Amino acid sequence: MSNYALILAGGSGTRFWPLSRNAKPKQLLDLFGKGTMLRQAVERLGDLVPAENIFILTNHLQEAEVRRQVPEIPAQNIVAEPARRDTAPAVALGIGLIAARDPQANMIIIPSDSLILDDAAFRNLAEDALKLAGTENALMTIGIKPTWACPSYGYIERAGKLNAAGLTHDCYEVVRFREKPDTTTAETYLASGNFTWNAGMFIWNVAHARAQLAAHAPELADFICRLTQAQDVTSFITTEFPALTPISIDFALMEKADRVLNFEATFDWDDVGSWISVGKYLPTDEQQNAANSPLNALNAGGNIVFTDSGKRVALVGVDDLIVVDTGDALLVARKDCADDIKKVVAQLPEKLV
Repeated sequence: MSNYALILAGGSGTRFWPLSRNAKPKQLLDLFGKGTMLRQAVERLGDLVPAENIFILTNHLQEAEVRRQVPEIPAQNIVAEPARRDTAPAVALGIGLIAARDPQANMIIIPSDSLILDDAAFRNLAEDALKLAGTENALMTIGIKPTWACPSYGYIERAGKLNAAGLTHDCYEVVRFREKPDTTTAETYLASGNFTWNAGMFIWNVAHARAQLAAHAPELADFICRLTQAQDVTSFITTEFPALTPISIDFALMEKADRVLNFEATFDWDDVGSWISVGKYLPTDEQQNAANSPLNALNAGGNIVFTDSGKRVALVGVDDLIVVDTGDALLVARKDCADDIKKVVAQLPEKLV
């Protein structure tokens, strides 16, 4: 009962338009026929964290849909941030909500929009980390072993392996966090073998995290202290949260913390950052066309097709396209322009965003 979880479930719906919208972004979509990514995140915790100890942070646009999708989570545990203030204030809000209930809790923080298929392996590692959180004066991360020199992720540089009794997973001392590098630098990280991708998953003891925030991010520590003492929590969040300085948890705390440990993930992981990522998990024909619906392709290859109606799609003489069809919008884009989809969203009528 001393284990708690914080699921971060905010964000916008630009990268997966037209299927995603601001009120229903990636984590609230069923992209792979396995339930929405939010539902998968909750179910992934299994018996590691009871439902009454799971907190979900979202925003007002998505709050109603989040509540609809996870009815087993107590209503008071689902909180809509009144303003966007990046990950450090969001994490501080979660720490405060948990500390008010159990000042000595161990907690895990996970994003709601990562794809992990091996839930059992995730739980096994997280269980190790939560146990260690209660005995080590350290903040912990779960890192992903890099498979290529990706310039779009932050990296964690590691030193020696931790020698701790009872661990069944490798854990390392962290040297420093590295911001998103250029490709050449990322290649040197990959070659060295002592870096992991920063996947935004953290584990720690609440009391220790508060002490580290007091030392390195006093504004957030003060916010947590006042939150735990607030008579009207909802009113306090509405008034005080928007006043916090927008900053990421990496900048505010992790890069400054006295001691950080890094578990290397033993499970699969994908941040599913674009339609190209989705295509990797859809059924594929002999011409490498990936689709979630019936598809006929003539002299067409390497395309990604997604419809929310199951309609048949025919492609003739086209290669490397993204085709997404919904009831009120149609997207046709070259795969090498996937990152530009969010730019066209800015030009759309408000009713389609």
